[in-house]
Amino acid sequence: MFPEGFIQRIRNQNYIDADDLFKALEEPSPVSIRINRLKWNREPLNSRPIPWCSSGFYLDNRPSYTLDPLFHSGCYYSQEASGMFIEQIFRQLVTGDSYLRVLDMCGAPGGKSTHLSSLIGSRGLLVANEVIKTRAAVLAENITKWGTSNTLVTQNDPSVFSELPGFFDIILVDAPCSGEGMFRDSIAVTEWSEENAYHCSERQKRIVTDVWPSLKENGILIYCTCTFNPAENEENIKLLVTKLGAETVDVEISDFNGIIKIEYKNVHGYGFYPGRVKGEGLFISVLRKTGTSGKTSGKIRKNMSTELKRADLEKVKEWTNFPVENIIRTGDQVSSFPGLKEDYHILSRRLKMITSGTKICTARKNGYVPDHELALSEAIRKDAFSVAELDYNEALSYLRRDRFLPTGIPKGWVIATFRGINLGFCNNIGNRVNNYYPIDWRIRMSIPETGKRNILNWED
Repeated sequence: MFPEGFIQRIRNQNYIDADDLFKALEEPSPVSIRINRLKWNREPLNSRPIPWCSSGFYLDNRPSYTLDPLFHSGCYYSQEASGMFIEQIFRQLVTGDSYLRVLDMCGAPGGKSTHLSSLIGSRGLLVANEVIKTRAAVLAENITKWGTSNTLVTQNDPSVFSELPGFFDIILVDAPCSGEGMFRDSIAVTEWSEENAYHCSERQKRIVTDVWPSLKENGILIYCTCTFNPAENEENIKLLVTKLGAETVDVEISDFNGIIKIEYKNVHGYGFYPGRVKGEGLFISVLRKTGTSGKTSGKIRKNMSTELKRADLEKVKEWTNFPVENIIRTGDQVSSFPGLKEDYHILSRRLKMITSGTKICTARKNGYVPDHELALSEAIRKDAFSVAELDYNEALSYLRRDRFLPTGIPKGWVIATFRGINLGFCNNIGNRVNNYYPIDWRIRMSIPETGKRNILNWED
């Protein structure tokens, strides 16, 4: 089942039980989700908590996420369990309530970005970056659905971040890798080769080296891969520590059975191996920057937008809880940017932004059109719009953008909800109800009659 070169190397890695690993990789992947506590504070039935993540749960079976309106509204995220360990690193090494600037360098599709966004909360700014255009669009969609208002999505090569010396307190590099930890998936097996693993190792070093100048002195960089290859893991860490001026940082793992501490030439990391932990394969190491950093500077404009009007701010106050000092207008679009004004100005000058915060509304001659991002945002006022509570079939029709004819919807702008959770906007203009769910996000699959039986059930 596995490439011979992979088998031989694993048998020579003395901290891995090769037979247990091979056996575990032939078994189905564990199913796990992480809940968005800002929107949904229930727990799934027939689930067990993930030890290292306060909002993570193992499921007995894989539900149909596509057929679940709560998934589309950002109540939970389907994420592999091992990767949720970043919560422990964050909670152990990030203390106090100081303002944080955080970068997720390789953010798509959004599992770790949405997790970081929740961990940061209102005390900082997350830049979620993805260099590939199509993947950046997926990342932006998942960030929008999650609904936190502290995140920018960007699409930049790692080298661009060297223009931001000493800017970030924390950087996560979930590096592209040879994917051995995902060998339960036959595609990952067929794509593996020793040559590809070598190229991955070289690319990983380049990514970290390129982004390193943007980490402040004493800041931390979290490096992880989903592979078992020492050349992509501990050997890379040793080279980076020597080259960049860094030290590896201990993480307490005594409460979590099965995680292996890997020591290599005075550096260390942590291994998650199927058969020992319930999750996919993962390597993770934490580096602290011991060298000095420059400081990012930028001339601050007194007025970030000369187009912002009094009526814009009045509408923002009516519909949202965003601070007025974070409101900008670009053309007809009114938005709220995350973080400090000076940070936003510095980043907007240097980075290609896919999302620049939360879109609130678009100004028209006859009034304002609310944006879908507002409907999913934590900052929307609960009393700003009338609500149309949909049943399961109506909710799926809304998410498919089918003909939408629920009864009893008030006239004007209305938020469609399912189980009290916002799905998006519709507009009752009297003779019809217009569906404003984003056309690119619509459910395309046919809906089976048994669809509701295949979604997650929750405790009361």
